[in-house]
Amino acid sequence: MRAIAISPAEHAGVQDLIDAMHQLRARIFRGRLDWDVVVRQGREVDEFDSFRPTYILAVTSAREVVGCARLLPATGPTMMSKLFPDLEADDLLRPHAAMVESSRFCVDTSLEAGRAGGSLHDITLTMFAAIIEWSIAQGYGEIVTGTDVRFERILKRAGWPMARIGEPRCLGNTMAVAGLLSANGSSFERVRPPHYRSLFQRLTQAA
Repeated sequence: MRAIAISPAEHAGVQDLIDAMHQLRARIFRGRLDWDVVVRQGREVDEFDSFRPTYILAVTSAREVVGCARLLPATGPTMMSKLFPDLEADDLLRPHAAMVESSRFCVDTSLEAGRAGGSLHDITLTMFAAIIEWSIAQGYGEIVTGTDVRFERILKRAGWPMARIGEPRCLGNTMAVAGLLSANGSSFERVRPPHYRSLFQRLTQAA
């Protein structure tokens, strides 16, 4: 298993992986977490998938998608501006050219390979490392995200703590929180699992 980055220009060539990603999102967000998301034909897709994002995917040797995240420039349009519009209005969030938004992060931690007793799953750590590696390569130093308080604790356990923006709030049946994450070499080294392979290898080497 390793992580890959799929740029907007590459979407058409890997539709099987992108479709598998939307199915994973449906299984995790609706099936496991019971989030208030729209699922059609077993797939979770929203309006921000139409804004040419980069996707970070964790892919097994059998081309199973077991982790995903969506990255868009924080200057917009973004999910943050939809779910947390007051943060910009109150000057708590100041999007800039070196900030990227991460959204729709999820992993399938039921995969036995990579599970170490008492620690975070390798898929989770691989996804964290890949997001940081890609962000640094693209000139982003900050990552803004909205998540739930449970996942905020996972970030802290991984050594990648999130700096909260504003107070937690209820979004549907989720206690959500917005925050900033650093994208730099020290963050990358803290979260990188031992067998991590660089994101910037050919997609055909994903196995």
